[in-house]
Amino acid sequence: MSVNMLIEIMHVFKLEMIYILETELPENKSIYLSLTKVFGIGKFHSSLICKKIGLSHNCKLSELTSNQIVKILKLIENSNLVINSNLKKHKIMLIKKLIQIKTYKGIRRLRGLPVRGQRTHTNAKTAFKIK
Repeated sequence: MSVNMLIEIMHVFKLEMIYILETELPENKSIYLSLTKVFGIGKFHSSLICKKIGLSHNCKLSELTSNQIVKILKLIENSNLVINSNLKKHKIMLIKKLIQIKTYKGIRRLRGLPVRGQRTHTNAKTAFKIK
C-alpha cells in the first residue's frame, strides 16, 4: 500500500469521526485509545506509535496536524503490522488450515463445539449457535 492510499482522511456525517486505515476513529478521544479501534493495533502498539512520534497519550485526535497523521500512517505502514482486512484473511486461513488437516481444534470448530477445552455438559449453548 502506498502512503497516498492510506491518507484517506475524511470527516463523516459531522459525527466527529476521522476515517483512517479503513476504520472510523473518534476525534474526541485520545490518540492512544483511538488507535486501538483499528483491528490489529492493541494498547501496546498504540503506545509505541505515540512514543515514536513524540505524542502524549492524552493528546486528542482532533488536535493532530495533517503532518502528524501522515507520520502515524507511515509508521504503521513501515512497521509490518498486519491490520484490518489482511489480518482477518490471515485468521480465516489459519482456521481453514486447521479444518483441512483435521486437527482436534479444526474438527471442534467445524462441528460448532467449544474449541478451547470448555465444558459442554451445561455451558456450551452459545458455541452451538455460532457457526
